[in-house]
Amino acid sequence: MADLPLNSSNDFSSKSSQEMPSLEALWMPFTANRQFKANPRLLAKAEGMYYKDIDGNKVLDATAGLWCCNAGHGRKEISEAVSKQIHEMDYAPSFQMGHPIAFELAERLVELSPEGLNKVFFTNSGSESVDTALKMALCYHRANGQASRTRFIGREMGYHGVGFGGISVGGLSNNRKAFSGQLLQGVDHLPHTLDIQNAAFTRGLSHFGAEKAEILEQLVTLHGAENIAAVIVEPMSGSAGVILPPQGYLKRLREITKKHGILLIFDEVITAFGRVGAAFASQRWGVIPDMITTAKAINNGAIPMGAVFVQDFIYDTCMQGPTELIEFFHGYTYSGHPVAAAAALATLSIYENEQLFERSLELEHYFENAVHSLKGLPNVIDIRNTGLVAGIQFAPNAQGAGKRGYGVFEHCFRHGTLVRATGDIIAISPPLIVDKREIDQMVNSLSDAINAVG
Repeated sequence: MADLPLNSSNDFSSKSSQEMPSLEALWMPFTANRQFKANPRLLAKAEGMYYKDIDGNKVLDATAGLWCCNAGHGRKEISEAVSKQIHEMDYAPSFQMGHPIAFELAERLVELSPEGLNKVFFTNSGSESVDTALKMALCYHRANGQASRTRFIGREMGYHGVGFGGISVGGLSNNRKAFSGQLLQGVDHLPHTLDIQNAAFTRGLSHFGAEKAEILEQLVTLHGAENIAAVIVEPMSGSAGVILPPQGYLKRLREITKKHGILLIFDEVITAFGRVGAAFASQRWGVIPDMITTAKAINNGAIPMGAVFVQDFIYDTCMQGPTELIEFFHGYTYSGHPVAAAAALATLSIYENEQLFERSLELEHYFENAVHSLKGLPNVIDIRNTGLVAGIQFAPNAQGAGKRGYGVFEHCFRHGTLVRATGDIIAISPPLIVDKREIDQMVNSLSDAINAVG
């Protein structure tokens, strides 16, 4: 397949600087605020595969924003759809009311979804999608006459957003420890699947580690299947540093959960909409869960939006009682927001018209060879990849964990490439419009940074 043209020139119009704003009032999320404000990195424009910072310097986006902008930046199709919708109707309530565009979007989404996941509930973020799915699991079991099923099982190193439900089932210690006294009760965790000792530098999915799914049987024995509502995992753990499922692992989780009547939730906030070479990781790896949580690339990151995809039997079971009563006491003021939905419809059309999910799969081999060329550089201890996402892991240096990863991130940005640092892991996940030349540019930038940081 020939490289797709970008939707507009990479040169953006003119190189114009913007005045540095005051940085004092804003408390930034997931940021070392004092470090950032001493040496800020401010982005001002975006188009195609590139950002521009406030000084007019071009920065190649190797992260799709934050796993969001799979169709690249500055897509006129999206901005025009948003402009048209906000002029026609800027907002409509979603409680006991509706508007056509939310229903249209739900229909378009289920055309892409794995078999059986034919219901969609709209949220505004991945965090909200996760908390929604957990509540749906409880609602289903109660409606199904199994109200004792209240326990959840997550996984070590899992990231499921920052709501109290999400950090309870999540397994990132820094996200949990400051709030440990307020987390959900009745939550357990499976072991993570990262195995550098046996599987370092594996291309694609490893042959090692599928047996870790058997720990779920032990947890069922410990707690009793009749007390467990759902298991939630990311098919690929993105925020923890691109941790891939071993071959057969997800299939075994599906078998065990089905056997014991436990719901299986896939958190695909990162993997949905083309990142791993299919609309959903569930489809790429042939395992259909009971619910899928999404956000980010659902509308190219244009406006906050998320969605939970739900198997028909869950929805049908919850539709009980008098028809005039609310079946599920949950929702958000901005669920299915008309402007966000317009952005999503335009985004789905881009994905389809430009065959971006297929493009992710077609570029996978070239991308894989490019990132694995970094093997052998100083302190690189593992490289992991699938679709158009990769993680490069470094040995920590004597100054402490995360110092080397941050150094590589900082060097790349100052030399025109945006990557993502998670401790001593660098993740790259470019927009799906990326071409081979830009893949080479990303990898060359990383190579220079790794050699410079040492």
